[in-house]
Amino acid sequence: MVGTTFFGDTDLATLAIWGFWVFFAGLIYYLQKENSREGFPVVDDDGVPAKGHWGWAFLKDKTFLLPHGRGSVTVPSGQHGDRDDLALARSALHSGAPYIPTGNPMIDGVGPASWAPRQDHPELDAHGHVKIRPMSQLEGFKIAGGRDPRGKAVVGGDGEVIGRVIDVWVDVPEALIRFLTIDLNPEGSGNQVIVPLTLANIKKNCVLVKTLHEHNWQDIPRTKSMDEITLLEEEKISAYVAGGAFYARQEFSDAKL
Repeated sequence: MVGTTFFGDTDLATLAIWGFWVFFAGLIYYLQKENSREGFPVVDDDGVPAKGHWGWAFLKDKTFLLPHGRGSVTVPSGQHGDRDDLALARSALHSGAPYIPTGNPMIDGVGPASWAPRQDHPELDAHGHVKIRPMSQLEGFKIAGGRDPRGKAVVGGDGEVIGRVIDVWVDVPEALIRFLTIDLNPEGSGNQVIVPLTLANIKKNCVLVKTLHEHNWQDIPRTKSMDEITLLEEEKISAYVAGGAFYARQEFSDAKL
């Protein structure tokens, strides 16, 4: 009988552990294969696909339906490609040599100011509404704690006053301030830019943005609309402002020995 011959002569503990290892090996294979849907095949410095990435070659296309009527995406064949307009030049011929910016790295979006080609539409919440919006257009929102940056002068890393905060952008479902709207004329000129709150220091009498100096402000990437900000615009603005920590002045990126 099964109960006598099978269970009586089988080490169930060994069977259980070997079953677990087989399942775990299959899980690792599946996760590695699915992880290869984007970013593969890897390419070398010359753009030639590298060899040996076993998971990617066996993948079949999988189509994901995007929410809120934004179509679908098929990977790996329809994955977003890399940027091909990088203003960089090799510093040496050998593989792995550093690349040197050939223009203004903050404007070109390279090095510490790099950005990824995200989708050029606003991020939506679970209900299909735009997540990040100016507080001036929202009812029922107010700054309940901390310092209100609106109306404060904006000072760059060189100590120059370059404008004034006129609005804040709120992540509505998270109830968090994400960006500041700055008018680059302290008297108000309509020449407005947006900077991430995480790169601004709200002080008692001003808002300090240490990563930017006076000559950097006019080149901050602009949004197509002052009512909403797209994922790509978020990426470019954040990369530009953060990149100023290394590129705002030439001496910041010069070699120091």
